[in-house]
Amino acid sequence: MPKPVVPEEKRRRRRPTKSGTVLSEELIVETALRMLREHGSAGLTARRLGLALDADPSTLYRYFRGMDDLTLAIGDALIGQALQGWRPTGEWRADLRSFGLRIHAAYLAHPQAALLTTNRVTGRAHELAADEAVLDVLRTAGFPLPDTVRIYHAFIDQTLAFAALDAASLALPSDSLHADEDMWRSTYARLPATTHPRIAEAAPLLATRMLTSAYPAALEMLLDSAAARLEAVRD
Repeated sequence: MPKPVVPEEKRRRRRPTKSGTVLSEELIVETALRMLREHGSAGLTARRLGLALDADPSTLYRYFRGMDDLTLAIGDALIGQALQGWRPTGEWRADLRSFGLRIHAAYLAHPQAALLTTNRVTGRAHELAADEAVLDVLRTAGFPLPDTVRIYHAFIDQTLAFAALDAASLALPSDSLHADEDMWRSTYARLPATTHPRIAEAAPLLATRMLTSAYPAALEMLLDSAAARLEAVRD
C-alpha cells in the first residue's frame, strides 16, 4: 500500500540535509531531470536520487508516493516549462502553433524524461492548465464543442507523439544517431532510378528534409484542417 504524502507545511519543518539542502518537491524534480539527462531512465532510482540530494532515500516518500508519482511530477514540470511566458493573443491559430511548438521544445530539451513521460496523464496543475488553455482557445475561436474536443485530442496527441519520436532520436548514442542520419546520403541517395524511381528523384530533398522534425509541418496541416472546419461551421 503506498505511503501517504506528507502535507507541504509539515515538510517545511523538517531539518535540512547534512549538506544544508532544504528539500522540496521542485528540487527533487530538478535533480531527477538532471539524473535522467546524465544517466537515462535506468539510472533514476530512489537510492541514487537520495545520494544526489544527500538525503536518505526514504525521505523522498514524504514528497511522492513512489517513483511512478515522481515520474508524473517530472512530466508535469516539462509542461510547466512550456507554459512559462505563454499567453493567448486571441488569434487561435497563432496561439495553438506557438503553444504546440513550446510543448514540443520543452520535451526535446529533456529527451530521456520525454521518453518516460509523454504517454502519461499526470492530472497535475500544469497539465490541467495546458488542457484548459487549449480548450479555451478553440471554444473562444468559435468551434462547436464536439469539434473542440476532436481538435484538442488531435493537437495534444500529435504534439506528444512527435515529442516522443524526436526525443527517441536525441536519446540515441551519438554514433547511432549519426549513422541513421547518414543513411539518407549513403543509401537512399545512391539508389538507382531503374529500381527505385521515386526515391531517386526525391533523394536530394529527402537527404535534407529527413534530418529535421516533421512536427512543424504536421502541425500546420492540423491547423489547416481546423481552419477549414471553422470556416464550414461559420458558413
